[in-house]
Amino acid sequence: MIIRKATLKDAGNIATLLLLSMEDIIFNFINQKDYDTARAFLLHFVKQENNQYSYQNCLVAEEENQIIAAVNLYDGSKLTELRNPIIQYVRFHFNQNFNPEDETQSGEIYIDSLGVDPNQQGRGIGTKLLRFLIHEYAIQNQQILGLLVEEGNPQAKKLYLKLGFKPVGKKTLVGKNLEHLQFGNSK
Repeated sequence: MIIRKATLKDAGNIATLLLLSMEDIIFNFINQKDYDTARAFLLHFVKQENNQYSYQNCLVAEEENQIIAAVNLYDGSKLTELRNPIIQYVRFHFNQNFNPEDETQSGEIYIDSLGVDPNQQGRGIGTKLLRFLIHEYAIQNQQILGLLVEEGNPQAKKLYLKLGFKPVGKKTLVGKNLEHLQFGNSK
């Protein structure tokens, strides 16, 4: 398995994979539970530059020339700037009162979402991707990694804790109660 920076040509795969981990959140963004509309919404932004879901902010895991996982991450201090195009788009097309809570903050590299191809799940691919991120960002570059986990997802939380993430607080995002975890030491 190789892990590499995503390119524009990966956009379709990225949108499909990231939607696996954020379907309910995107449904809330677009104010409807329609997979095709949600995927089209996400694909629109993955293909664009300078927004939180851009391919520029993604890594992909590839095996035998097939993308089997994708992760979206960015500097938490840039959330407002990166999210603004999404807020404007949602307000214009779906919900004029859209005003999501901040899900990250300055001082962390935020792992927004991570998705593994359903046919590849159970092989430790998500764990390998997280270990790669820990090595690249927290160990080599001394940065703090942050992520949110749903309170109703104990399996994911157990994995994050096993990898060394620590609880640092609670967050709410479009009606979902989440726990904020971080890896790395704040100085």
